Amino acid sequence: MDKRFRTTTADGAVVEFGLVRHALLAKVAAGLLRNEEICDAHPELLRAAKNLGRKTGETCPVCGDLELVEVTYVFGARLPAGGTCPSTRADLLKLERREDPVQCYAVEVCVGCSFHHLVRKWSAGGRRVRRTQVAQRKEVGE
Repeated sequence: MDKRFRTTTADGAVVEFGLVRHALLAKVAAGLLRNEEICDAHPELLRAAKNLGRKTGETCPVCGDLELVEVTYVFGARLPAGGTCPSTRADLLKLERREDPVQCYAVEVCVGCSFHHLVRKWSAGGRRVRRTQVAQRKEVGE
């Protein structure tokens, strides 16, 4: 099984936040930030990480004790206000194929020390709506 959900249906760019993570960890190593300042995951994020997180194969860069897990959140119309966390790749692909556009966020979390960081984000969905708009433009002659 994939250790991370890699989207294949993203309509646009997938934004990776690896450089931001590297800079953040460099500040911790230099003593400019304390571990407590970056190990402050929200209790709901920790709950999702414990119950739905997928192992990444990477040890936490802060505490070095536990393996990081990745949680994916999907936000969009007709989804809960707090988003939804697909538990399988099939669930994620189903959400990505919705008629309404969705925003997807993958977050890495250490359930031991509460370190968390946004790994990547991407947009998906809205395909039928876009096709309809393109067809309407052709009919109008744009």
